[in-house]
Amino acid sequence: MCPTTPQTSPAPPNRDVPQLSTLPHHTGQEGEARAAEQAPSATSHPKQAAPTPGPGPLLPVVAMEKDPTYYQDAAKAVGGNGLGAEGTEAQLDDFVSTHPDYNEEEEEQKYFRRKRLGVVKNVLAASLAGMLTYGVYLGLLQMQLILHYDETYREVKYSNIELEDIDRKVLMGINITPVAALLYTPILIRFFGTKWAMFLAVGIYALFVSSNYWERYYTLVPSAVAIGVAIVPLWASMGNYITRMAQKYYEYVNYKEEHVQEQQQAPQGACNTYIIIFQTIFYACFHLSFVCAQMPMLFFLNNYLYQLNHTLFGVKHCGTLSHGTLPGFNKTVLQSLPRSVNLIIVESALMAAAFLAMLVVLVLCGSAYRPTEEIDLRSIGWGNIFQLPFKHMRDYRLRHLFPLFIYSGFEVLFVCTGFSLNYGVCTLGLEKLAYLLMAYGFSASACSSLALSMLRLRRHIPLLAGILIHAALLVTLFFWAPEPRHVVQAPLLYTIAVLWGTGSALNKTSISILLGMLYTDKERQDFVFTIYHWWQALAIFTVYLWSGLPMKAKLSIMLLALVVAVGAYLWMEHKLAQHMAYRLPRIPRPRHKMHGYRYLEEDNSDETGSEGDGGSSNDDNDRHPAEATNADELPRDDEDQLG
Repeated sequence: MCPTTPQTSPAPPNRDVPQLSTLPHHTGQEGEARAAEQAPSATSHPKQAAPTPGPGPLLPVVAMEKDPTYYQDAAKAVGGNGLGAEGTEAQLDDFVSTHPDYNEEEEEQKYFRRKRLGVVKNVLAASLAGMLTYGVYLGLLQMQLILHYDETYREVKYSNIELEDIDRKVLMGINITPVAALLYTPILIRFFGTKWAMFLAVGIYALFVSSNYWERYYTLVPSAVAIGVAIVPLWASMGNYITRMAQKYYEYVNYKEEHVQEQQQAPQGACNTYIIIFQTIFYACFHLSFVCAQMPMLFFLNNYLYQLNHTLFGVKHCGTLSHGTLPGFNKTVLQSLPRSVNLIIVESALMAAAFLAMLVVLVLCGSAYRPTEEIDLRSIGWGNIFQLPFKHMRDYRLRHLFPLFIYSGFEVLFVCTGFSLNYGVCTLGLEKLAYLLMAYGFSASACSSLALSMLRLRRHIPLLAGILIHAALLVTLFFWAPEPRHVVQAPLLYTIAVLWGTGSALNKTSISILLGMLYTDKERQDFVFTIYHWWQALAIFTVYLWSGLPMKAKLSIMLLALVVAVGAYLWMEHKLAQHMAYRLPRIPRPRHKMHGYRYLEEDNSDETGSEGDGGSSNDDNDRHPAEATNADELPRDDEDQLG
């Protein structure tokens, strides 16, 4: 007779037993099916079901036979599992909910404080990279021109390659190539982006340094042409980058303002304080490049130079009485030739500095725009990007600043060539050239801080002060002819160098600040700085062409350019004070290819508002018509719509 089970309720299916999820089983669905088949037979014939030690689903049946209270415990376990799920949800809520000590406003302040520190880091990194790049370029060019000038050096080391002819073509490549820069600089900056245009230009300067390891026509001349190509893009992107950092700093300071949160144009003049401060920092570092450029000559080349009695033996006139570039200067300036190993060591040090500048831009400089802004800037069409620099010249503010741009190029090259050679070297000797230019560089770097007076004074005061200093110095130089080899006049020469550096610092810093104040629209700044540095490059090319003129003619041209520049600038300020309308070309809407998550929304969240200049013209007021949602709905007026 078969044993019977206790009088309890019939066994439910095995899938309802709560312990199934906790017991081991290895057969998956097959085990559950087998358990369902064997469960009824196990209640009537337990001896047949017990001997098979197999799958997990059979274990509850065995436990049921041994313990009559098994299902009561199972019911309790079901209730316990429900409570456990609720407890798990409560623990999850505690984990993801806001911590009781969390202060959202304080964390937000910390976040934007880190953002502001990142902007300051970007400004310092860009300033350091610009200082190293220009310092290495000037230092290497100066050292090589002095070495190649010496007849003995040319005959002994490079008798068959005509270094003098190569040097002339190198200078032509550096000075003539930037004339075409207005055609490609905006496209280059928009294509690569501001940061990467800076990186590319710094890399070209490093290429120029590396080409001097093997001085041949096919290395020196192409690298010089590449330098000419990169000059305007480098300084235009630098100026745009510093101005953009000032605007970003303003956004991180005023992050609670509605126009900042909606990524709209800041009010007119809101960023002026930060533009003044950041441009001052940049030019304070940049002018130190004239100091860094003298390191090769100071620590290396001066050990090989003859004294002034030898080098200036044939010089008869200095200063305003001289013609060309120091006529009568001795053709042998090296008393002993430097060893090739020493030259390689110096060039390697310069190469390391150029490579460091590349790393600083690559690693430490952040992006000037958001990724979506970069897309918008280049999506207006390459034809429009090509035309916009020319169309910006219709603005009378820029046209009135052209003479100032030109004089800025005149004065920086004149101090490095005309003044330093025909006045400084002609009086003190070639061995004092480094000290004279270092006095200029230190003075310009220190006096760049005087531009901070714009925070309290009207913006034209520092600029006019620099112009007044240069005007007085030009008149002094026009009537002064120092005696050759007369070192007693050294204090006066150093004083002029220091004062010239003061005027240069005020002029250059004030011009960049002025452009940042007048053109606050981030869609225009690269065009404006391209125009500025292109006119400056044209002026440098003019100085290169007039190298054979008498000194009085050079000084007269510079004095005339200075008078025209100050007159045009004051006339521009007068027009702005009278609220005379100025004309700006319309910036077309970005024309995107409609794919990707970025373009799923109808409205462009990164679209910038129109420039808030009160004096803008009528065609500038509808630059971003609100009703236009795509390119087909934009106005088709040939005067406003580019491309």
